[in-house]
Amino acid sequence: MTEDFQGKVAFVTGAASGLGFATAGAFAEAGANVALIDLDKDDVEDAAGRIGGATLAIACDVSDEASVEKAVARTISEFGRLDFAFNNAGVMVDRAETANASTDDFDRTIAVNLRGVWLCMKYQLQEMTRQGAGAIVNCSSMGGEVGGPGLSAYHASKHGVLGLTKTAGLEYAAKNIRVNAVLPGVFDTSMNDSLEEEQPEMLEQIKDEVPIGRLGKPEEVASAVLFLCGSGASMIIGHGLAVDGGFLAR
Repeated sequence: MTEDFQGKVAFVTGAASGLGFATAGAFAEAGANVALIDLDKDDVEDAAGRIGGATLAIACDVSDEASVEKAVARTISEFGRLDFAFNNAGVMVDRAETANASTDDFDRTIAVNLRGVWLCMKYQLQEMTRQGAGAIVNCSSMGGEVGGPGLSAYHASKHGVLGLTKTAGLEYAAKNIRVNAVLPGVFDTSMNDSLEEEQPEMLEQIKDEVPIGRLGKPEEVASAVLFLCGSGASMIIGHGLAVDGGFLAR
């Protein structure tokens, strides 16, 4: 079933590249007006230009409450409503065992990956409650279900996103607002560029551990997000949908 999102409005963070860009493009292709949110003004404006259509580029630091509040308000001012959100912005810092990890790296990871999702949800849910409907998809990770040596902050943040998703899902289900998450596996995005350059053998090892035997394509996450936002997913609430090539099924 192909969803028709004509007249609807989507808000996508981390939209200048990777999973966010692919999802913003998929929303636009399905007819939605799309607010693309990312940290760098030039990057997000370029991304919106490449997608075209009824898009709005907004520079926003998702870890900063005032910045998020303004981004949501500007989206509503421009398009008049807010129907869907994909809270995808995230960072991954250099690997280090827990005892050797930098406090600054830990704080930055939690600020963007977890606090950023919570802040976006806070203002998205306020508007969706006023409207009486909406759907939010948060980007966790397969790392939200398992541990990962050297990535304690990243995995902690992604576990936290699932906790937020389940809790908000329960809180807002009766208000006709659905909150779910996607759990991407290893995808062909810029987040893995440094790993490919510096530790290609590790990337090959990761691929070998994925039953499907390849990296995912950003468009495959975009399809999952649009499904969770669509009418076909109307009974799915507080769920973390693995898009990981079978990794978590092992």
